[in-house]
Amino acid sequence: MGMMSEFKKFAVKGNVMDMAVGIIIGAAFGKIVSAFVNGVLMPPLGLLIGGVDFSELAIVLKKGTENTEPVLLQWGAFVQTTIDFLIIAFAIFMVVRVMNKLKAKEEAKPEAPPEPSKEELLLTEIRDLLKEKN
Repeated sequence: MGMMSEFKKFAVKGNVMDMAVGIIIGAAFGKIVSAFVNGVLMPPLGLLIGGVDFSELAIVLKKGTENTEPVLLQWGAFVQTTIDFLIIAFAIFMVVRVMNKLKAKEEAKPEAPPEPSKEELLLTEIRDLLKEKN
């Protein structure tokens, strides 16, 4: 099997396509959550703690001059990103939890017994006839 045919077989497998769709949806979901955190969640939180914008919080390690930019330790951006992560992780946890519950309900349903084959039906009739005869 050549490398190209092996790659083609790999690329068109369902798992690879599912993973690609998941990554694209995850990236879009990350943008939605970031917009929610930056535009909806953080402004009231900053207002509650004194009008602080987390993304602007930083410690100046070295002041800038005319020729250089200041060196900043931007811990506010880290806090903001951590909150983004926690919200995304919680949302994914809730989706997985719901899916697991649905899967458990589906597995809990008893399966209907398979219908007997023609041979089994015929043998059952023969057995019943023999019982009637005796």
